[in-house]
Amino acid sequence: MTSPASVVLVFLDPAFPDGRLADASKPQLLVTDQGATRGDGIFETMLAVGGNVRKIQAHLDRLAGSANALDLVIPLEDEWRRAIATALEEHRSQHPPASASASEDELVVKLVVTRGAEGAAAPTAWVQVSPTGALARHQRETGIDVILLDRGYDSDAAERAPWLLLGAKTLSYAVNMAALRHAHKQGADDVIFISSDGRVLEGPTSTVLLAHAGTSDDGTPVKRLITPQLDSGILPGTSQGALFSAAKAAGWELGYGPLEPQDLLDADAVWLISSVRLLAPVNRIDGKEIGTPSVQKELTAELNELFAGIR
Repeated sequence: MTSPASVVLVFLDPAFPDGRLADASKPQLLVTDQGATRGDGIFETMLAVGGNVRKIQAHLDRLAGSANALDLVIPLEDEWRRAIATALEEHRSQHPPASASASEDELVVKLVVTRGAEGAAAPTAWVQVSPTGALARHQRETGIDVILLDRGYDSDAAERAPWLLLGAKTLSYAVNMAALRHAHKQGADDVIFISSDGRVLEGPTSTVLLAHAGTSDDGTPVKRLITPQLDSGILPGTSQGALFSAAKAAGWELGYGPLEPQDLLDADAVWLISSVRLLAPVNRIDGKEIGTPSVQKELTAELNELFAGIR
């Protein structure tokens, strides 16, 4: 659990151009705020390394897309950037990094917008900065075991029923957290959701990647990175998008589903990728070992190196 003493809050407030600092150890939201009472809001979670937020434009773009899906008016991009800078500066001032190593100088930056209190004329918006958790770093290094769970929607649901908000990053995460608790009860670390018509979708807080490594007819090494199709109702992954761009420049082939569970079992490596945990290798799916450990280790190291260069 993150201690309030290690959390910095900055609210976006018209009276404070660079954001208004708030005490995380004291109540800050009204009990009638619709983010708390209805989960009516959106968020983004980013990683800052050395005081610099990675993929900030991609996250701000996705925040705007989620706001549009919810008909939610949010602060302008420049306001977010100023508030983020204020929060990071304050956190690094209060809690200087113990060392210069990247893992010791990581911070989680969360952007949150709710529809505000009942009857409010404006939304509630804030930036939260806190340390990264040890579990995220551990799972990057050791990998994870996952189980497959039916999400309860078919792969066409997002197009047929846009009010389900399947492609938006909303505060309504109760189902996602319930799925993770179910996985933990089964002795697993995480989940990969499957649509009711058998398509691979995403994790509760991550994007699915898989890879195949081999050689062409002339002996040239070939590596292919694949992710599920976005039109199946999954959240567009900022980390997946950035990694795909870097992998393409490095000579990898790229692919977008559709994927079925057997595709995961047949892959040389599978990962769940997200902005804070980064690449978490999947060791087992429903108890079945995935790929070859030596190949997975090699591919993970190469993708981690590519990902480290992303800003």
